[in-house]
Formats: sequence, structure tokens, C-alpha cells
Amino acid sequence: YPYLFDKTVSTIKWEVLKNKETYFFFVPKDFELENSYKKGFKVNDILRLNSNGIETKCDALAIQFENPKLQTVIADFKNNSIEELKSKYTEKKDSSGWTFAKAKESILTDTFKQVKINYRPFDVRETVITKKSGGFIGRSRFEVMQHFLQPNIGLIIPRQTTQDYRHNFITDKIIEGNFTASAKLFGSGCVFPLYLYPENNGQQTIEESISRKPNLNQKIVDEIAKKIGLTFTNEKEDTESTFAPIDILDYIYAVLHSSTCREKYKEFLKIDFPRVPYPKDENTFWELVELGKEVREIHLLESTKVEDYITSYEMAEDAENDHNVINTKIGKKDWEIIDNEKQLGRIWINESKYFDNVPLTAWEFYIGGYQPAQKWLKDRREKELKFEDILHYQKIIVALTETDRIMKEIDKIEIE
Repeated sequence: YPYLFDKTVSTIKWEVLKNKETYFFFVPKDFELENSYKKGFKVNDILRLNSNGIETKCDALAIQFENPKLQTVIADFKNNSIEELKSKYTEKKDSSGWTFAKAKESILTDTFKQVKINYRPFDVRETVITKKSGGFIGRSRFEVMQHFLQPNIGLIIPRQTTQDYRHNFITDKIIEGNFTASAKLFGSGCVFPLYLYPENNGQQTIEESISRKPNLNQKIVDEIAKKIGLTFTNEKEDTESTFAPIDILDYIYAVLHSSTCREKYKEFLKIDFPRVPYPKDENTFWELVELGKEVREIHLLESTKVEDYITSYEMAEDAENDHNVINTKIGKKDWEIIDNEKQLGRIWINESKYFDNVPLTAWEFYIGGYQPAQKWLKDRREKELKFEDILHYQKIIVALTETDRIMKEIDKIEIE
């Protein structure tokens, strides 16, 4: 207000904006590198089929930490009346996008399957996938999500974000729409399956194999093959001088984890699906594929490295004779530095238990709009930590620390 009172239209130092199609921004943007950036291929051009993650319209009911709880909810919707459901699940109300009546009808008549879902980074939960939208699941995006009901890998990438770009991740399951960030912050993830499966209408047996095809634009694949002098195969082979869809995915994943590229093209990465430079030669391609594979396996917690724990789960010395020794519930999380030189800290999950020797890098690390080391604990407030939860959290810390390390290795490679 003081600025507006002190200024007039004639005294403000105006800056002429160069209107540029197709965005016509109302703030200054640096497009000096546009020609260089546009030489790359767009992710949504090479991986054609994609969609946002599912939108349940009722996460509190449709997404659960444990399968028995989910089965209870499903049984209730099968067997109870609308009035009984509304009385039991008071946290949910009918809305324009979801009603108890449609949800019940969906459970009774629609084809659905109980599956695991990547809800947030490193946070796998239980849900159902329905063939139709508008019932128990508000928007099931079945056209794309069905391809994760068989072995598959998918890139998670937002179309836009208001934040600095750090939003790409990987999945081998269906995902929730706000996986990398709240949709309100322009960062909700779209998922790009690597392979597409034919619809089998439930007729396939265990012994039968399902043929799948890469979700790839062959024209762009051919251009990559030409630049690196290799032959493309639909599935990974041991044959020399060949490359496969998973190698393309790993190459893309490595480039999107380049801090140099994120900074260099930060204006472009905020406004549309990212472009990825074509590999300049075979050696560079394989270097990035190897690093991309490392990050992928770490993010899926498949790498053996994540089991080389760098933290420990401890009990406070003064709690040894206290009743709090049996308290494994997550309370208000508190962070404290224990070694300034090594930048290591301690995460108190309650007054008596803590994770020790946690790198500050891991604690503060962002994936999309979330800091997974903090988000995972926050979402489990007042829940009991089981033994497998303790191990899982320690894997997250390793994964975040390793991601930071590998990103530094990627930055050593010259990417066009």
C-alpha cells in the first residue's frame, strides 16, 4: 500500500515485456536458451500415453495404511445401508464428485481390484482400482493405470510447477494424483508407463504370458538409435550393440536428475513437460543410463544399497526406567544437530525414541513439494512404528542421501 500511495502511473519505471507465444507471460522471462532447449525431445512426445494419478475424492476411505482396514471399508460398502455408512464414516460427506450411493453402487457392480498404490515418495499404501470413474474412486484413470496391474515401470513428471524443478520420480504401481505435490501448487504428477499391455478381460491364466509393447514414439527412438549407433529392441537383451526401453527411461531419469540441467533450463521446466537432450554419443548415453538405473533402483528401494543403513533407532538414556520406553507412537517430530562438522542430526519421534546420525542433506531433501524424510513421519502421527516401519524409514534416509550423491555424479557428465 505505501508503494501504491507514493507512486503514480507516470513515476513508475516500466519494463516492456516481450510477448512470446504461446505463453504470453506477465512477468519477465529469460528465453535466451530456448533454441538450445528445443533441440531435445519432449517426454510426452516419446512416452505418449500418460495421465494424472488417480483422484479418490475420499482418501480417508479409499486409501489405507494396511490391507485389513481397506477390506473392512469395502465390506461395509457391500453390506451396509447408505444411512449406516454415513453414520460410521462421518469424516466424509456427499459432494458433487463423490456420494455414498455411487460409491456403494460401484463396489457392488463395477470391476475393481485391491492394489498397492504409491501415495507419496517412498510411501506405499493400500487402495482399490475401479474400471469406471465416479464411483468409489472419483477418477480412476483406468486407461493408464491398468498397465500397472502387470509388471511395469513409469516416470512421474508434472506438466507444470510453480516451484524449482525437482518433481520427477519413478513408480512400479499406480499413483495418487498429488504424488509429487499438491495440485494447487502445479506439481501434481503425471505418470508415463514404459510398457502397454493389451486388455485381457480377466481371461488370462497364470501360465499364459501377456505380450506388451513399449509406450514409445518410434520416430524419436529411431533418432536416438541413429545418434548412438545402436539397435533398439522391445525388451532388454544381452546382445551387443542393442538398447531397450528401460535404457531410454534410465537415460531420461538421469538427465532429469541433473542439477546443471535443472538450473540451466529452470524457466522452461516450470511451464510444460520437460524436454530431454538427445544423447550426443554412445559412451555418454551408457554413462547416463547407468546412473539413471542407480537412481531408479534406489527410489524403488530395490537396490541393496538402501539396506546399508547409515542411521540407527535408539532410546533416550533417561527413558530406560520410564514407561515411555514402550512408546513407539510418532508424536511431534523434533530435529536436532548432533555433529555440526559432519552435518548429522537426530530425529526424535517422541519423548523417548529417535533415529540417530541422520544426514542433514536427507532430512532437508526435496522431491517435488515434499521433504520425504519429514513427510513420511508427519503422515503417521500417532501411529505405532512397527519393526518393518523402522527399517523402511532408515531405507528412505539412505535413498535420499544416495540420490544427492548420484546427482553430483550426473553433473560431472556433459549433457548437451
